[in-house]
Amino acid sequence: MTRYVDEDLKGAEFRECDLTGARMIGVVMQDAVIDGLVTNLVVNGVEVTEYVEAELDRRHPVRVLIRSEDPADLREAAHQLHADWAATIERIRRTPGIERRSVNDEWSAVETLRHLVFVHDSWFRRCCLGSTELFTSMGIGPTVEPYCGAHGLDLALDPSLDEIVSVRDAQAAELETWLDKVTATQLAVPAPVPDDDAWPPYARGRSMRRCLGTVLNETFEHYGFCGRDLDLLEAQDAE
Repeated sequence: MTRYVDEDLKGAEFRECDLTGARMIGVVMQDAVIDGLVTNLVVNGVEVTEYVEAELDRRHPVRVLIRSEDPADLREAAHQLHADWAATIERIRRTPGIERRSVNDEWSAVETLRHLVFVHDSWFRRCCLGSTELFTSMGIGPTVEPYCGAHGLDLALDPSLDEIVSVRDAQAAELETWLDKVTATQLAVPAPVPDDDAWPPYARGRSMRRCLGTVLNETFEHYGFCGRDLDLLEAQDAE
């Protein structure tokens, strides 16, 4: 265990760090931002996770649909997420060039969309449809080997916003068509993940419902990240 005593950590950034079980005693934490998988968080003796989750559900009702076991709710969630992304893309088009700009070392809008292309190919096509086809070449996947650039990804590609949106629209239509027919019983069975070494390596044994949940959650979370960064970029331009 690393112990920090009387350290000045103002402005520190912890990225992709596991802080499970961390204890912060007598700290000064003003204007701090915590973004990630947070559970059982106790602040000054109060467990605040339920309050945070309830507020997020109030702000984003689609989260409740994403957690549902009812295929009709899941189909509505997919429909709403596609509509939300369509509105974000129209927002991007109003400021040409903003789609390739990043802030705070985060992905740009086009990189985020390319990652969602990969998410659909891996967690829906492979895990829910059992597809063994190569991934869409423009996708952006994990940075770890042997998955970086593997299974058909071409990291040298630089597709336009229109090209990426065309692929994402086709993927959204594919997902919604599948959700029109799938049943709750089918969603509960183990996902038909191909027996090979392509991403995701830890999906075998998970239900199709859980794999679908990854697709919907990733689509929702990255929609939020993209909107947050567009706000920051637009604020910079307005200064």
